[in-house]
Amino acid sequence: MRFILAALLSLFIAAPVWAAPVCAVREDAAPTLARLQDAMAEGRFVAYQPTELKVWEGNPVQASEVSIRADLEALRPWFDSVITYGSHSGAELIPGIAKELGFRAVVMGVWNPADDREVENAVAAWKAHPDIVAGVSLGNEMVLSGRGTWADLEKAIGKFRDRAPGLPLTVTEPFATYLDGPDAVPVLAKLDFLAVNVHPVFEKWFADAPPFNWADFVKQVTSRLAAERFCGPILVKETGIPTAPEEEGFTPEAQKAFFEELAKQMPPSRDLAFAYFSAFDAPWRVYDESAVAGHHPEEAHWGLLTEDREPKPVMEAVPELD
Repeated sequence: MRFILAALLSLFIAAPVWAAPVCAVREDAAPTLARLQDAMAEGRFVAYQPTELKVWEGNPVQASEVSIRADLEALRPWFDSVITYGSHSGAELIPGIAKELGFRAVVMGVWNPADDREVENAVAAWKAHPDIVAGVSLGNEMVLSGRGTWADLEKAIGKFRDRAPGLPLTVTEPFATYLDGPDAVPVLAKLDFLAVNVHPVFEKWFADAPPFNWADFVKQVTSRLAAERFCGPILVKETGIPTAPEEEGFTPEAQKAFFEELAKQMPPSRDLAFAYFSAFDAPWRVYDESAVAGHHPEEAHWGLLTEDREPKPVMEAVPELD
């Protein structure tokens, strides 16, 4: 019980109270948004960055079509939908390859919404594969990291929508960034669906709590977002447990237990679903620039599969799709 109280207190003490969000579905985006909701309710999402797409000192390494195909073939037994992080350095090829392999939905990331070329890559992929590209997420933790402001995101949404009015749009930030201030409200009012990162591992009570409470925290967070901030579909883009370092409580067994419990507590629906995070280990991320200062060895180990595409124990708890 004390773990449940800790989780709830971290969510609700001193939290500002906002008016209930107003629902507004754009007519242009409604058909594609319905397809996204079908994938949320009936399929299974995974957050995916190509294994070859590494970033060294700010410079991305190009991912090949061959490698992306091998990645997606390794994921396909368990997943039929992906949400990505960028539309550059080969990642713009994902929708076409995913379609060939029988995936049902791709939510494309645009890492830098101010990069016209990357934006054009995402728009071109949608036009080429409108039956599988189900949405776009502009940025990932831009406000948290200081790479942009809410005003920047609002401007980016307007510019992107002018180029692709029928494509559902979202942004991605940690849940607290959405909840803690009024600057998020104008942006949230312009979104078609909400992508959110919810990581129990970063809560002070995590190490002493059982898996039930890790999953319950994700459920409580998304319930509050739906009640206070956003009334459309919510897709949890990132939530999970890394498999190392063990001394921090991060083990393959903990990862497996978390996703087993989350699947029980948050069955997918058209209004709420979660993506498994992340598809593959990424050792290079230990040396990548992080939104939070400091050394983060856990960043190498979020994968459900290793960098060599070998399944970890967690995949024993994820039923293969028909």
